[in-house]
Amino acid sequence: MAELRALVAEELAAPVDPRVSALANAIAAKHGDASRAVLFYGSCLREKRLDGLMLDFYLIVSDYRSAYSKRWLAAANRLVPPNVFHFEHGGLRAKYAVLSEADFHRLNGPETRSVSVWARFAQPARLVWAARQDARDRAIEAVARAAPTLLGAAACSNRFNDPLDLWRRAFALTYSAELRAERKARSASVVDLDRDRYRRFTTPALAAVEKRRQPSWRRRRIEGKTLSVIRLAKATATFSGGADYIAWKINRHAGTDIRLKPWQRRWPLLAAITLLPRLLKSGAVR
Repeated sequence: MAELRALVAEELAAPVDPRVSALANAIAAKHGDASRAVLFYGSCLREKRLDGLMLDFYLIVSDYRSAYSKRWLAAANRLVPPNVFHFEHGGLRAKYAVLSEADFHRLNGPETRSVSVWARFAQPARLVWAARQDARDRAIEAVARAAPTLLGAAACSNRFNDPLDLWRRAFALTYSAELRAERKARSASVVDLDRDRYRRFTTPALAAVEKRRQPSWRRRRIEGKTLSVIRLAKATATFSGGADYIAWKINRHAGTDIRLKPWQRRWPLLAAITLLPRLLKSGAVR
């Protein structure tokens, strides 16, 4: 685990565009003393593009009650983590998800069936803000759990001669366990954008896999897609412009041309409910 932790620490410490750091500082400041760490991840990091896109962050907090002035937000975050918010700063747009340190550690590990967090942090990320060194250390420890969890859940380490095929298969499985707007080839492209990185991570990540009985991927898919719908419904209460963002993301990744009507912008939850059957039927969302 020490070798894997060193790789993760090095990767998380890699420099980012100063505008990303400024945005992360602003997100942390919004939640005051509860803020512990901010991580940058996702397609904007992989593709090194910022302008005109939606940047992805996770804000890690000490606890939910301290992070919010409204009790219902703390309760929603605790019951169905994470809460997701829209944020703009310095000419950039972002969304950030909020997790407590305890939930971030748990959701990166094999004790949870949900793929949402560990599938993302098995990919490259940057730790762009931390309150103190102990917060930085805890974030590193949590992220270091993600890659072993991914490969352990895939349970396919003996099927491939090329380690990159192992990662491609693992990400394909996690993509199938959420409602995703990306095309089927997306899971492979995540690996192909940084092949050397995944080769470096393979041996130490496999060595750190915890041996435990894994739930079936059929069960993960049913639970994961259900949870995706619940999170989508919850996001309509926290994410300004949520319907427009959903339409933009689907159009960008699935090559569709969804145009929202005025009533769909006013009632984003109803918009999501009415759009979902058509998107599933067309294959734009899987």
